[in-house]
Amino acid sequence: MKKRDITLISTADWDNPYWTNKQHVALEMAKAGHRVIYVESQGLRRPTATSKDFKRILNRLKRGFRGTRQVADNVFVLSPLVLPLHGNRFVRAFNSFILGISLSFVRRIHKIKRDILWTYSPLSSRIIDLKYYKMIVYHNVDDVKEQPGMDWSTIQAAERELINLSDIVFTTSRHLYNSCKILNNNTFYFGNVADYRHFSKAMEEKIEIPEDMLRINGPKIGFVGAISSYKLDFYLIRSLALTRPDWSFVFIGEVGEGDPLTDISLFRDFPNVYLMGGRPYSTLPSYLKGIDVAILPNTQNQYTRSMFPMKFFEYLSAGKPIVSVDLPALADYRSLVYLCSGHEEFESAIAATLEGRHSPLEVRLAVAQEHTYERRTRKMFDVLEKAERLAEG
Repeated sequence: MKKRDITLISTADWDNPYWTNKQHVALEMAKAGHRVIYVESQGLRRPTATSKDFKRILNRLKRGFRGTRQVADNVFVLSPLVLPLHGNRFVRAFNSFILGISLSFVRRIHKIKRDILWTYSPLSSRIIDLKYYKMIVYHNVDDVKEQPGMDWSTIQAAERELINLSDIVFTTSRHLYNSCKILNNNTFYFGNVADYRHFSKAMEEKIEIPEDMLRINGPKIGFVGAISSYKLDFYLIRSLALTRPDWSFVFIGEVGEGDPLTDISLFRDFPNVYLMGGRPYSTLPSYLKGIDVAILPNTQNQYTRSMFPMKFFEYLSAGKPIVSVDLPALADYRSLVYLCSGHEEFESAIAATLEGRHSPLEVRLAVAQEHTYERRTRKMFDVLEKAERLAEG
C-alpha cells in the first residue's frame, strides 16, 4: 500500500471514553504506515450552561495550549482553539484562520504533506481550505445536524457542499448512503464495525467480572454506551423496569454525553435500574462478560434512523445475544438479533433470549469477525487506490 500523509478532521476528542470510528480508523491508518494528524472536535454543538460543558471547555483550553501530542506511532493529535459558535460566519472565519495556522505549524514540525483530507465534520468546507489537498474523503458516520444543540441550517448547507466537493464519500448506513449518493456518485456504503480482538476478551476465562457487577442480582440486561435522551428511549427502559422488577437493567456509560441536558429522573425510583457511570475502554469486555442480554433501546427519531449502532458488533464480538428496537441499519442482520416494535415485543424478546432462544454463538462470532476495523479500513483504501488509478489514467 502506498504510504500517505492524512489530515483527519474528527468530531470526537482523542481521549473521549467512548471510542468511535474516528480514533479506530486513525489507528488502522497508522498501523498501515500512513502518518495521521488527528484534529479533535471543533465544537459543532452549541455549549450549554452546564458544569459538564464548562469542564470540557477548560480541558480543551489546557490541551490547546500544550500543543500537538503524539499518541501512537504515526498519530499526532491537534486540539484546535476554535469557538463553538459555527452559525456565525465571522466565528467560522476566525476558526478557519486558527485551524489553518495550527495545521501549518504541525506540518512544518513533523514534515507532513497534504495528501489526503479525511473528514468526519460536515462543516469542513467552511473551516478548511480544501483546494490544497490531493484528495478529499468525507466519512459520513452520523446525521450530525440532528443531534441536540446543532445549527441545523448551517450544517445542512455546508454538508451538501462538502459532499459535492469530495472525491470519495463513505457512509455507515443505507440511509446516509442514499442521501449522499444523490449528490456524489462516488459514494460507498461500509457499515459500522468493531474492535473484535478487544471485545472478544469477554469470553476469556481469565477475564473476571467486576465486583460492582457481581453485586447486582437477577438476570442482567445491559447497555454499554452514552446515556443520552436523544439516543435512548427512556420510556421504553422505564416500562421494562416497571414490568419486570425481577430483571436488573445495567447501563455502563456517562450520562449526558452529547446532550448535557439529559434528564434521568424517570429512573430515580427504580431499584432495578443501575446507572453505573462511565468505565475505561479497557474494562468494557469484563463488564460485558457479566451481562446476560445486551440491548439497544434506542429512541426512534431522525438521528437514529440514519445511525448504525457501533454497539451491535461490539456486543456480537463479546458473544452476547442482542435485543434491539427495529433500527433500519440492522435490517440485514435479522437472523442475529431480535428487532422489536413496541414495549411488549421488546420485553418478550428479552424473555425469549434468557430462555436460550437466540442465534447460535458460533454464528454471531463468525459475523463479528467479518466486521472489524482492519477489514473495513483495508476495503476503504482499496476504493481510494482505485480512484487514484482512474484519476492518473
